[in-house]
Amino acid sequence: MVLTVLVVLPTAVLFLRVLNENTTQRDDTALKLKGVEYLAELAPLISALAESQSSALQGVTQEPASLTAAVARVQGVDENLGGELETTSRWAGLKEKIGRLPGVAGTAEDVYEAHVEVGDLALELYNEVRENSKLNQDQQSDIWYLQETVTVDMPEAVTHVSRMGDLANMLAAAKNNQRAALAVQFGAEILAVEEAVAELTDHLQAAAEDTDSSTLASNTVNNLDAFRRGVEAANRGANLGNTPDVSILVTAQSTLTNALKALATVLLKEMSTMLDDRTDDLDYRRAEAWAMLVTSIVLLVVAAFWNRGRAVLAGREAAQSGRDVSVQGDNPPGFAGGGFGGTPAWER
Repeated sequence: MVLTVLVVLPTAVLFLRVLNENTTQRDDTALKLKGVEYLAELAPLISALAESQSSALQGVTQEPASLTAAVARVQGVDENLGGELETTSRWAGLKEKIGRLPGVAGTAEDVYEAHVEVGDLALELYNEVRENSKLNQDQQSDIWYLQETVTVDMPEAVTHVSRMGDLANMLAAAKNNQRAALAVQFGAEILAVEEAVAELTDHLQAAAEDTDSSTLASNTVNNLDAFRRGVEAANRGANLGNTPDVSILVTAQSTLTNALKALATVLLKEMSTMLDDRTDDLDYRRAEAWAMLVTSIVLLVVAAFWNRGRAVLAGREAAQSGRDVSVQGDNPPGFAGGGFGGTPAWER
């Protein structure tokens, strides 16, 4: 029994360590899945903010229906997951700023700056989700590249393309004393779009080259091609150094926005599938660990009882052998029972 305890004890300690590590990984994966769920509702908000900015610069004071719907969706997901992802405070501040946008008055520059402030807060919310859900700490390379694409590259691309198009409109309508400053902003946004697009392409390529997913490459290629065509059109419309072609920019912005919406849906689904597969693998390993522990304990207990049974049987055999020897010692050879000398009296 002592030997059994000495074997079971380290086995149980090892099992508990494995179980704790498994539990930590399961909780970590569950948190990342919640991050992916939150990001799925954030993607429409970025596009809706871009639409709101453009319409406000055109003199429309009413909030676009797309923005109203996007805010409602983010509000719903934040009510469910904001506590765990620690986003509620930041979202409340962003939501308040969005609610004030229709009331912004003043020049086109004032309206534009108000929307830029809100757009920057939305990008910060993306960063909050990726950090608090630990998506940016994932050790699986394809997931890391995908989360970088979804949480950084894509929202920045949409935001900067929107600003680029709106600045082109503002530049076309600007007075001479305003053109220089607007041209600098316009050029900065063109460079920001090029940087975001380059990062997005590199990250998607890296994810496709280092993944076990059989659908990642095929699901992203069409949307990525559409996105690249939109970028090329935007660059033609920007016509850096010369007068931008606003009509081309508007069309390019629409193409980019639609392509990124589709791409975001595909990438978020891929990430969710990969994390679900990880959860299934962790569940299997957890069940396997329990099965190994139970099997080990059962075998050790059976072995202990078997050894004990053998010891008891050996003891009985030894005791029986001792009794036989004792009986033979009390009756020496030649003893026949009866009178003196072992010979019956009637024979004497």
